[in-house]
Amino acid sequence: MTVTARDTPVTLEFVAQTQSSREVEIRARVAGFLDRRLYTEGDVVKAGQILFQMDRKPFEAALASAQGQMAQQQARWEVAKATLARVRPLAAQNAVSKMDLDNAVGAERESKAAVLATEGLVRTAQLNLSYTTITSPLNGLSSDARKQEGSYVTPGESGLLTSVSQMDPMYVNFSLSENETLKYRNEIAAGRLIFPPRSDFIVEIVLADGTVVPERGKVSFLAPSYSQETGTFLVRAVLANPKGLLRPGQFVRALAKGATRPNAILVPQKAVLEGAKSHFVWVVNTENKPEQRVVEVGEWQGEDWIISKGLRAGERIVVDGALRVTSGGALKIVEPPAAGANSIEAGATSGNSP
Repeated sequence: MTVTARDTPVTLEFVAQTQSSREVEIRARVAGFLDRRLYTEGDVVKAGQILFQMDRKPFEAALASAQGQMAQQQARWEVAKATLARVRPLAAQNAVSKMDLDNAVGAERESKAAVLATEGLVRTAQLNLSYTTITSPLNGLSSDARKQEGSYVTPGESGLLTSVSQMDPMYVNFSLSENETLKYRNEIAAGRLIFPPRSDFIVEIVLADGTVVPERGKVSFLAPSYSQETGTFLVRAVLANPKGLLRPGQFVRALAKGATRPNAILVPQKAVLEGAKSHFVWVVNTENKPEQRVVEVGEWQGEDWIISKGLRAGERIVVDGALRVTSGGALKIVEPPAAGANSIEAGATSGNSP
């Protein structure tokens, strides 16, 4: 074939793992006994759906007590306001002492503050009562229940009841090593590789069995720094998952599409041979004789190999029968039956060629 150079799309492949775009731990916010579990473990739950119900009776009693205290303080405030209303005009007429007026004003303000304090107690009791009904904050896939009916639960780490994972959209995380980053940066600087503007790669996901996920994603996050543990930095893609094909924690292949190699040279894989120290191809010179040429290979592109160094556009190389070629030996050049580039099949002049 005659080597040609053309702009070639490049697909970057990474091992990736899926992650829920939003995972919430459902915890108890008040201490008490767990009365009922109201969802089926592993089911998809809706935002606002009740998952657990705690025993309400102690909290209802606490609320009633707080409301009673507030009613008492409101009654005292009413008396204090009435007393102040009587004392104020008398003080203006010097019928009572200044101290009596000050005492009436202080009592009215104190009773008003007591009412505000008991209103806070009532609101706290109402909140605590509402916390006994535990709902899901989002649509997602529920996990197993960590506590069963009758258990005594408390806020904090021990109060974990279950978790809910949002399935749509789904995050796909993969990492770039420092060597890969430097390699891409050098190739971009040398003009051998072009990334899409703002790194707007289209990400295609391939499952373990080779199934291609129909939805496509986009890169949504690049970590600002390298991980000290692994020496890599995180890249995150986000894609729609309306049918729940992806589950959190899956290992998948992420194909990032959008980069281009300008004037890239591609040759069929069978034309590239591997010697003791390097890859090489057989280049046909002007006398139709084969010459061994060391080449530097890049990534795969379908069934072809990108040649980074060693070949120039317009040169001819042996494709079929390259294993039987010897340096300077005779070649039998066969034209392909279909329209396309010249096919050079290598063989001996004695008729051993295919």
